[in-house]
Amino acid sequence: MPKIYLSEKQYRMAKMLCKSPRLLVDDLASALSTDPASIMRDLAELVNRGLVSIDRKTKEYYRLTKEAEEYLVEKLPEERVYDSMYRCLNQAVNDFLECIEHETGLTKNKVGIGFQYLVRERCIEVTRGRVVLGLEENCLHVLEKASWIKASLRAIQRGEPVDPKTINVLKRRKLITSEKKTEVIVKALPALHELWERGDIERKELVTVVKPSMAEELDKYVIKEFDLSVSPPRVRGAKVNSYIEFLDMIRELLVAMGFEEVKGPHVELEFWNFDALFQAQDHPAREIHDTFFVDTEFHGTIPVELLEKAGKVHERGWGYKWNPLRSLRPILRTQTTAVSVRAIFERGSGEYRVFSLDRVFRPETLDAKHAMEFYQLDGIIVGRNVNFKHLLAFFKEFAAALGIKQVWFKPGYFPFTEPSVEGFVKHPRLGWIEVFPGGVFRPEVMEILGAKDVRAIAWGIGIDRLAMTILGLDDIRDLFSQDLDLLRKLPLPRLPCFFSKTSGQDVEVVSTPL
Repeated sequence: MPKIYLSEKQYRMAKMLCKSPRLLVDDLASALSTDPASIMRDLAELVNRGLVSIDRKTKEYYRLTKEAEEYLVEKLPEERVYDSMYRCLNQAVNDFLECIEHETGLTKNKVGIGFQYLVRERCIEVTRGRVVLGLEENCLHVLEKASWIKASLRAIQRGEPVDPKTINVLKRRKLITSEKKTEVIVKALPALHELWERGDIERKELVTVVKPSMAEELDKYVIKEFDLSVSPPRVRGAKVNSYIEFLDMIRELLVAMGFEEVKGPHVELEFWNFDALFQAQDHPAREIHDTFFVDTEFHGTIPVELLEKAGKVHERGWGYKWNPLRSLRPILRTQTTAVSVRAIFERGSGEYRVFSLDRVFRPETLDAKHAMEFYQLDGIIVGRNVNFKHLLAFFKEFAAALGIKQVWFKPGYFPFTEPSVEGFVKHPRLGWIEVFPGGVFRPEVMEILGAKDVRAIAWGIGIDRLAMTILGLDDIRDLFSQDLDLLRKLPLPRLPCFFSKTSGQDVEVVSTPL
């Protein structure tokens, strides 16, 4: 093997790699008193000359949030609520929470979190509007779980490994944050060792421009040559984003089916998001772990007569004291059904079809099937003779129009529809995924909205999951990817054919146990 010449920087890198055959790029750059980005081109040249190799490995690192660090010092909310609850039992829920606030000094938010976990584990229960003690063994289970969570937090603090199930629990409770970091590892190849041991590696000054004054001393330099055989990058034409195109296609499809698109605000009042849907104010979905609350003292406005009607329906149906002030709190909407109930309130009795295709927000843990911000397709058909069979027929017709051949239905439960259904479609890799939840609005919902002499069937389609099926993706995060290579490869969605009133008959209903 002939003698080779390296620039000063490359020579120093080769020297270090001969002493330590395996180095992180960060450590190599630190030893050279420079940053990693500035040595990547030199490493690429060493790779091309067969002297070194580069491996990349992605690692996920976890850090405790400020909230978690505080809990390690002052206990978890459920522990602090448990410590004081015996002095506050046998009171109405609001009085109990105020008593706990006074006893512990915790914020209202944290008292609510602790209360939620104690109720969930049946350490305490709400009976006839009052908070009472549950089974003592359930309370012990809560405390054991709290100890396990704190032990896991301390392990992460020390840099020790923690199992994936625990990591998911801590992420869900917003006690840790994660950061993925790619480590670049440089290895010296045998050729580098051989050349170094023989003394066949020498250093010369690297130049990219040859000046006339250097003509007689060119052998003193390593000249950076142009490789004219390399083709220049090819400029690609623009391409429509496949997911945006899919959403527009859905809009056109629904308009063709006789629907009208309606819009609503992203920052919504609890009234339209929950109360108008006859969802009780102590329902778990309204707690901090399922809803983004806006940190403000602002409260919205609702017509007084509508508030009074909602209050009467809630108190008659659920048997608790309804709080109108809570219904006026602003949140990030968790469902586009809020837009549908606004439409019913504005239009009242009659026959109409409307839909809303827009973003909703929930404190989910980001993974292949869930996101904190996602699109939801909500729709309603209102009329005097509308029934549950029309809902199933709509799902079948909609699936057929998209070329989906198999739909699986099973009974579902939602706080504001009865009867309810969950519809699943077959993803090529993920299997059956739920995309068609819906039902008939309960009479209480229609009464609150002033349209109790008509019926409404409603659905909140998981449009992101449906897009994954149509576009052949198995990770919901790819719908919002910034990877241009991936985006260019995605197919543009197309309706398979024109559909008619009988096209839904081509869909195979795998199971309908309703």
